[in-house]
Amino acid sequence: MRLDKYLKISRVIKRRTVANDACDAGRVTVNGKIAKAGYEVKVGDIVEIRFGENTTKIEVLAIKEQVKKEAASEMFRLI
Repeated sequence: MRLDKYLKISRVIKRRTVANDACDAGRVTVNGKIAKAGYEVKVGDIVEIRFGENTTKIEVLAIKEQVKKEAASEMFRLI
């Protein structure tokens, strides 16, 4: 699954266009390397997102095409 789509489906970022813009701006890294929106996310990847001064670091636990709002938090783990 594409990185921007994963961030939207897992509800880490609310909108896919915002996730896409964050990736294009170089604010998203996967396993320590800057990642573009088209990067294929795999289970076990460490994704780090910088929002201004704040940094969110997550580990990918599951990849699903559709998920209910309540179950979205089960797709990742905060580090």
